[in-house]
Amino acid sequence: MSTATLRREGTALVFSGALDRAAAQALWPSAQRALDGAQRLDVSAVSALDSAGLALLVALAARLRAAGSGPVTVEGAAPGLAELCAAYRLTPALDYQPA
Repeated sequence: MSTATLRREGTALVFSGALDRAAAQALWPSAQRALDGAQRLDVSAVSALDSAGLALLVALAARLRAAGSGPVTVEGAAPGLAELCAAYRLTPALDYQPA
Protein backbone atom coordinates (compact mmCIF):
# COMPACT_ATOMS: atom_id res chain seq x y z
CA MET A 1 0.00 0.00 0.00
CA SER A 2 1.28 3.43 -0.96
CA THR A 3 1.82 6.18 1.58
CA ALA A 4 1.91 8.92 -1.04
CA THR A 5 -0.66 11.69 -0.83
CA LEU A 6 -2.02 14.41 -3.07
CA ARG A 7 -3.82 17.57 -2.04
CA ARG A 8 -4.88 20.71 -3.84
CA GLU A 9 -3.58 24.07 -2.57
CA GLY A 10 -4.71 26.97 -4.73
CA THR A 11 -3.34 26.33 -8.21
CA ALA A 12 -0.96 23.62 -6.99
CA LEU A 13 -1.25 19.86 -6.84
CA VAL A 14 0.93 19.04 -3.83
CA PHE A 15 2.42 15.55 -3.66
CA SER A 16 4.11 13.94 -0.67
CA GLY A 17 5.61 10.57 0.12
CA ALA A 18 7.10 8.09 -2.32
CA LEU A 19 5.79 8.45 -5.88
CA ASP A 20 6.28 4.91 -7.11
CA ARG A 21 4.22 2.51 -9.23
CA ALA A 22 1.71 1.84 -6.45
CA ALA A 23 1.33 5.54 -5.69
CA ALA A 24 0.91 6.46 -9.35
CA GLN A 25 -1.90 3.96 -9.70
CA ALA A 26 -3.56 4.96 -6.42
CA LEU A 27 -3.32 8.73 -6.99
CA TRP A 28 -4.35 8.81 -10.67
CA PRO A 29 -8.14 9.12 -10.09
CA SER A 30 -7.86 11.89 -7.50
CA ALA A 31 -5.19 13.70 -9.52
CA GLN A 32 -7.47 13.82 -12.56
CA ARG A 33 -10.32 15.24 -10.45
CA ALA A 34 -8.02 17.91 -9.00
CA LEU A 35 -6.65 19.16 -12.35
CA ASP A 36 -9.19 21.86 -13.19
CA GLY A 37 -7.45 25.22 -12.88
CA ALA A 38 -4.17 23.79 -11.60
CA GLN A 39 -0.91 25.25 -12.90
CA ARG A 40 1.73 23.89 -10.55
CA LEU A 41 2.96 20.48 -9.51
CA ASP A 42 4.64 20.69 -6.12
CA VAL A 43 6.97 17.76 -5.41
CA SER A 44 8.84 19.40 -2.51
CA ALA A 45 7.58 16.79 -0.04
CA VAL A 46 8.19 13.77 -2.30
CA SER A 47 10.63 11.42 -0.60
CA ALA A 48 11.32 9.14 -3.58
CA LEU A 49 10.42 9.06 -7.26
CA ASP A 50 10.61 6.25 -9.79
CA SER A 51 9.75 6.15 -13.49
CA ALA A 52 6.08 5.35 -12.79
CA GLY A 53 5.83 8.37 -10.51
CA LEU A 54 7.49 10.48 -13.18
CA ALA A 55 5.00 9.13 -15.75
CA LEU A 56 2.16 10.30 -13.49
CA LEU A 57 3.64 13.79 -13.28
CA VAL A 58 4.32 13.95 -17.03
CA ALA A 59 0.75 12.86 -17.85
CA LEU A 60 -0.69 15.45 -15.49
CA ALA A 61 1.54 18.20 -16.91
CA ALA A 62 0.49 17.24 -20.45
CA ARG A 63 -3.20 17.37 -19.50
CA LEU A 64 -2.73 20.79 -17.92
CA ARG A 65 -1.02 22.12 -21.05
CA ALA A 66 -3.75 20.60 -23.26
CA ALA A 67 -6.42 22.28 -21.12
CA GLY A 68 -4.77 25.64 -21.78
CA SER A 69 -4.02 26.41 -18.16
CA GLY A 70 -0.84 28.23 -19.15
CA PRO A 71 2.72 27.22 -18.40
CA VAL A 72 3.10 24.30 -16.02
CA THR A 73 5.53 24.82 -13.17
CA VAL A 74 7.17 22.03 -11.20
CA GLU A 75 8.19 23.11 -7.71
CA GLY A 76 10.68 21.27 -5.55
CA ALA A 77 13.43 18.81 -6.24
CA ALA A 78 12.18 15.32 -5.48
CA PRO A 79 15.03 12.80 -5.14
CA GLY A 80 15.76 11.38 -8.58
CA LEU A 81 13.69 13.94 -10.51
CA ALA A 82 16.62 15.61 -12.27
CA GLU A 83 18.19 12.29 -13.22
CA LEU A 84 14.94 10.85 -14.57
CA CYS A 85 14.19 14.03 -16.52
CA ALA A 86 17.64 13.87 -18.10
CA ALA A 87 17.24 10.18 -18.95
CA TYR A 88 13.85 10.75 -20.61
CA ARG A 89 14.83 14.09 -22.20
CA LEU A 90 12.25 16.13 -20.29
CA THR A 91 12.28 19.87 -19.69
CA PRO A 92 11.90 21.29 -16.17
CA ALA A 93 8.17 21.69 -16.98
CA LEU A 94 7.97 17.92 -17.76
CA ASP A 95 7.57 18.33 -21.49
CA TYR A 96 9.64 16.33 -23.97
CA GLN A 97 12.64 18.10 -25.45
CA PRO A 98 12.88 18.06 -29.22
CA ALA A 99 15.42 15.61 -30.62
